[in-house]
Amino acid sequence: MCNCNCEGPKSDLSKLDSVLSEYGDSSSNLITILQKAQNIYGYLPKDVIYYISEKLGVTPADIMGVATFYSQFRLTPIGKYLIMSCQGTACHVNGSERVLSAMKEYLGIESGETTADGLFTLEEVACLGCCSLAPVIMINGEAYGNLTPDSAVEVLKNIRQKEGK
Repeated sequence: MCNCNCEGPKSDLSKLDSVLSEYGDSSSNLITILQKAQNIYGYLPKDVIYYISEKLGVTPADIMGVATFYSQFRLTPIGKYLIMSCQGTACHVNGSERVLSAMKEYLGIESGETTADGLFTLEEVACLGCCSLAPVIMINGEAYGNLTPDSAVEVLKNIRQKEGK
């Protein structure tokens, strides 16, 4: 890892010390350590991955292998509002693709991206388990169901208005 600060702001790595001392220096706890690290930082910054690597004695590549294998881990920051758009069977047959397209158009981003203002991150998920509400999205843990393209965009407009943007 270079010292030129070309990789963006550095994380306060001391926040990880209690996690690392609680779970020891064993790589057998890597997934738990990564989960705790993501809870602290909101995602897994590169310098955090290198720090964990150093403390556990595993390569950054090994950590990246785990972090990229499991969909729960994020390698980039997410917006203030995480939109999960269900693409499961019930949602799909009830128009989730049209809802997703309308949200992409309104937000000006693709799935997996965050708006320039940092307000929204849009993700497609396999199933939210809210099939009776299909099509459904979840924003920061709150479900919005029986959506149309227009009603989904209205939800986003209301959030943006509430945020004053």
